[in-house]
Amino acid sequence: MKISERLALFAAAIYTVAAAGAISARAEDLSEISAKSAVVYNAETGEILFEKNARQRLPMASTTKIMSALIVLEEDDLDEKFTVDSEAIKIEGSSMGLTEGDKVSLRDLVCGMLLPSGNDAANAAAVKVAGSVENFVEIMNDRAEEWGLEDTHFVTPSGLDDYTDEHYSTAYDMARLAGIAMEDPDFRAICGEERMKLSFGDPPFDRWLMNTNKLLKYSDDIVGIKTGFTDKAKRCLVSACDRKGAELICVTLNAPDDWNDHMRLYDRCFDFLSEQRIYPPEKEYYVDVVGGECDKIRCSAGTASAVLLNGKAENVTAEIFIEPFVYAPVAPGAVVGRADYYYNGKKLMQTEITALEGTDYVRCAKPSLWEFYRAKLAELFD
Repeated sequence: MKISERLALFAAAIYTVAAAGAISARAEDLSEISAKSAVVYNAETGEILFEKNARQRLPMASTTKIMSALIVLEEDDLDEKFTVDSEAIKIEGSSMGLTEGDKVSLRDLVCGMLLPSGNDAANAAAVKVAGSVENFVEIMNDRAEEWGLEDTHFVTPSGLDDYTDEHYSTAYDMARLAGIAMEDPDFRAICGEERMKLSFGDPPFDRWLMNTNKLLKYSDDIVGIKTGFTDKAKRCLVSACDRKGAELICVTLNAPDDWNDHMRLYDRCFDFLSEQRIYPPEKEYYVDVVGGECDKIRCSAGTASAVLLNGKAENVTAEIFIEPFVYAPVAPGAVVGRADYYYNGKKLMQTEITALEGTDYVRCAKPSLWEFYRAKLAELFD
């Protein structure tokens, strides 16, 4: 049965396995990494596995479009067609091929941002969503503040260089943004495609968009997410790799050899991870039974597993929530609670607490909640 949040408030106890602390493991023998700034980040656990000038503010080129795409994907009617703003699409650099009078959808424009890195797509989406590029950039900065990206500031939705040095981020902030982005199913699905066929224009016709992220061809483990380049920012790359049951995010800014940087970092940093068993604080718990052959029955949270930094399973904490009581009959295996596991302050997983034994119904009348708690209070103060 499903455990309600209301009943969780009556949890019998909260148990702690061990105090979790911030963990930072740094790769060795990676002096050949070309990037001026780099980080390898586990979004699920919040851990940094490698960093090099990870909090240095630098321009991030078209990786900016990660934020732009996320904001657009929040909109309703993503598939409704509209005519692009003729001035918005007059922009230099990479393009999805928009021309004056073209009819597109916001979803088309997200695809145009994330695959061929269209600056025209970013501007057209900005005007459609916020009325102007300037208004859209304000939304971008508000979202960065909301998400705690303290060293990030946007001036354009496309990532084109500005002339005030006010368009910047850090490898660490971009990794955190990428972690947020990959939680969005639409974003994840689009950025992981090597190519995509869309129909747009005036009149619409079929055309192929190709992804600039060559890592998708290099390895089946790569699942996204975005490239970037300008004369000022140089080569920038944000990628995600799913391997060994875990997903790591790598960011390099100003990296002449970014493709190889990312693969070297993944090959090394995944060595830090392994699947580990996680045990609840106690082998057995008890839940009160109303109307049964016995007043209590034994239950267990069992064991679980997670991919963590080697030897760090002991840093997992657990909160155990058990129903205040259950009505008979109770079958062995019935769900009577849950165990919430945390690592570095983030919820890692949730497992069920189930009855190890059963009991039959023997009473004809079910007591009211007031009668039940009155009896429990009497037991406490007897």
